[in-house]
Amino acid sequence: MAKNKNTYRPRLTRRRLKEWGWGYLFILPWVIGVCIFFLYAMVQSLRFAFSNIVISGGITLQPLDNPFDNFASVFVKEINFPVTLANFALGLVLQLPVIIAFSLIIALLLNSKIKARSLFRMIFFLPVIIATGPVMEKLTAQGVSSVPMVSQNTLLSILSGLPEFIYEPISNLFSQLILILWNSGIQILIFLAGLQKVPPTLYEAARMDGASGWESFWKITLPTVRPLVLLNSIYTIVTLATGGTNEIIQLIYDVSYAATKGYSYGAAMSWIYT
Repeated sequence: MAKNKNTYRPRLTRRRLKEWGWGYLFILPWVIGVCIFFLYAMVQSLRFAFSNIVISGGITLQPLDNPFDNFASVFVKEINFPVTLANFALGLVLQLPVIIAFSLIIALLLNSKIKARSLFRMIFFLPVIIATGPVMEKLTAQGVSSVPMVSQNTLLSILSGLPEFIYEPISNLFSQLILILWNSGIQILIFLAGLQKVPPTLYEAARMDGASGWESFWKITLPTVRPLVLLNSIYTIVTLATGGTNEIIQLIYDVSYAATKGYSYGAAMSWIYT
């Protein structure tokens, strides 16, 4: 069967190979870091989960009678783990749209022509730099992660009639509202970068056709940043799931360092959570 001569095939020119070379060079440190610090630890933790660790003059892995004993023990012995996992999943469903909507609104404001725009961009990104794990724990302990007027509002008393598994995530959402909004710095930058790629001529053409700002948002802005909504959603889920204030992470730490359970038990719990 003869090949179609009209099929387009990009030529491997010297310029294209040079671009590929620079691209691989820039991502090489990240690839090396992932292979050394992530993949090795990931495989090692999986080995720990399917065995029993004995620390006596060194680390020895002993095979289990049933390789899935550690995984089964998590659901049998850890009563709080499924409940904490379900509360986190429900809280994530509530927090994710709040963070995405807040990030998009702030990005739209920072992309407009306002005075001291660079200063406001720095202010919204500053929590990403200073809000590390220990800092967030100190701030949370001092109660600065909530808005007093909201936390003391009668809204929570109205919601108290709901089932506990629904009431608790909603109350946590209001009690940690500032903390949640602090996790929006990267998302704001991503949305801002996407908004700056929209040609201004599209908005000018829409205004000439009589479109309002609301119609321009739904017809031009939102379709443009729609792929970034998915990207920011994935980033937000990973950030919330691995944050220092996550109760599941703290539970895994406690189990891993417990004398009666140990690293194998904690590794199995970590893989279930993953």
